[in-house]
Amino acid sequence: MTGDPGLFGPRSVTWQMHGDPMMWIAGVRALYLQALHPRAVRGVMQNSAAFQNNERGSRDAWGRLMRTANFVGTLTYGTTEAAEQAGARVRALHRRLTATDPATGERYGVDEPALLLWVHCAEIDSYLHVLRRSGYPVSDAQADAYLHEHRESARLVGLDPAGVPGDRAALAAYFARVRPELALTPEARQVDAFLRRPPTPAPLVPARWLLWTRVADLAYGALPPYAHALYGRPAPPPATVTRQLRAAGRALRAVPPALRWQLPPQHILRAVARLGPGARPAPYKLCRSAAILGGQDTQGELRA
Repeated sequence: MTGDPGLFGPRSVTWQMHGDPMMWIAGVRALYLQALHPRAVRGVMQNSAAFQNNERGSRDAWGRLMRTANFVGTLTYGTTEAAEQAGARVRALHRRLTATDPATGERYGVDEPALLLWVHCAEIDSYLHVLRRSGYPVSDAQADAYLHEHRESARLVGLDPAGVPGDRAALAAYFARVRPELALTPEARQVDAFLRRPPTPAPLVPARWLLWTRVADLAYGALPPYAHALYGRPAPPPATVTRQLRAAGRALRAVPPALRWQLPPQHILRAVARLGPGARPAPYKLCRSAAILGGQDTQGELRA
């Protein structure tokens, strides 16, 4: 295998996991969770029209979702240079943005480390939680390896990797520490309303009901119980949600990967073209490596 493997490389847990179609449902769960941090969601809502229930809100929100997907794809499957450049653009954007606390009048930067850490942890936790719960074969050791790998993505958005949870125990402790700060603000209600019923052209309303509603319901159901309590909307019993996630995982994974990877922005296809067919992400590679995951090399990749 030749060529630049990028930040993580084809033998990393990240490389395999991020090729899974359940990442889209996980991304919506991350939005639900991120919106419960008052300062973080205020920074989003005061700097864009995203998640407003109008045409502009629809454009901005879908654009934001696609930019996030493109950023994650670039960090995972792009070259090291492309990943570093993407991180630099995000850091430069965040440095220019501020938000105001309406209760105190305090003005603060959206690149506060505490806010960046919340967004990062909610996102990475959602990816890991949804994929594992939907049947993707990630062992406990591999889950810890995944979190350790994503100290690199945290660095790219401006965080000190040393302060970012690098295993499941540290991540659980972080969420326990932050939970008292979470609340259902008017901005969080806007995000919830948008995700439940995004503005849709009339001809596409049936498709929204058939497809998007199920995605949003699954993502909401996969939230932790404290998030359901804050939003004030019930969710199905956990066992039911798990069955639904597993059924969705089976259905989506039945679509041939070569077909799924044709969808924009085609990061995986470009990575395979750069590195060769052995770079194709696949769940079986994690199964094969589970028995020999005794450590990591200096690049954070699973040992072959």
